[in-house]
Order: sequence, then C-alpha cells, then structure tokens
Amino acid sequence: MPNTEPMTQRVELATLRDRLAVDGVITDYAVAVDDGDWPAYRSLFTADGRADYRSAGGIEGDAGSIASWLAESLGMFSMRQHLIVNRRVRFGVLDQDTGDTARVQADYVNPMRFAGDGDGSSAPDFVCGGRYAFGLLRTYEGWRLREVVVQEKWRRLPERTAPAVID
Repeated sequence: MPNTEPMTQRVELATLRDRLAVDGVITDYAVAVDDGDWPAYRSLFTADGRADYRSAGGIEGDAGSIASWLAESLGMFSMRQHLIVNRRVRFGVLDQDTGDTARVQADYVNPMRFAGDGDGSSAPDFVCGGRYAFGLLRTYEGWRLREVVVQEKWRRLPERTAPAVID
C-alpha cells in the first residue's frame, strides 16, 4: 500500500489556506459595508458578481449598482457594525470550470445608529439580523464574491421612553 500521508497533508494545508482566504473575503465584505468603502466593496466581486438585498427591502443587481444603492441607503446611519458569525464553508468545483468554488452560509447581526439623532448616545437604535448565502470563485486575483444573497429574518427599532413629566 503506497504512503499517501504527505499528499493528504498537502491537500489539508491547501484547504486550510483556502478556508482562511474565503473567511478573509467575508470579513473584508463586512468591513467595506460598515466603513462605506464602496471601491473596496466592488473589488471583492467577480466581474459578473451580483448581490440580492430584496429580503431587507433593497434591490438586486451587479456589484456596482448595489454599491451605489448601499452608499445612498446607508448614509442615514452614522454608525454601522456588521457582525457575520456562524460561518459554514463548503468547497466544490464547477463542471467545466477551471476555478474552484466555495459556498458560505453565515448569520449576521447588524446594529446601526441613525445619523442626526440628537440624544447624545452612541447606542444603536436600529438592529437587524438574518442569514447570508455567499458564492465565491477562485480567480487569478484570489477568491472573489460571485453572489451575495441576504435573507433578513428580523429587525428591531428600540422603543424610546417618553421623558418624565413633572407635576
């Protein structure tokens, strides 16, 4: 029986490197959205990459049109903190495709603060959560997003308490 241990170790190391690279793309995605870095957002996608934010009241389209829509709609929030957790990564190869693929399912919680809210607090006043489905493709430039689908599951606007009335 041939010794396949070194080959197995190389495959496991390559898979680990890919997993870290894919995780880096997902983190870069969250940071780009939170920081409003729309050139960085666009650079994370393949040339034909698309995103679908319709379940959260948004639009579906190519990365450029989505970046423009996000810039406009997220401008109303002075603070954004996109937390992407519980990442499940699966690798595959497309038939007749020279590049490797990855699918990531991940949950998100997104606390935000409305701009111009004059109460002096930095606490979020809008929070939403749901699940992402990311499709990635290995390109010559590294892993890139081919598809992002948002499935918003909930949102909350904390109720404000009325100021005390003094008699």
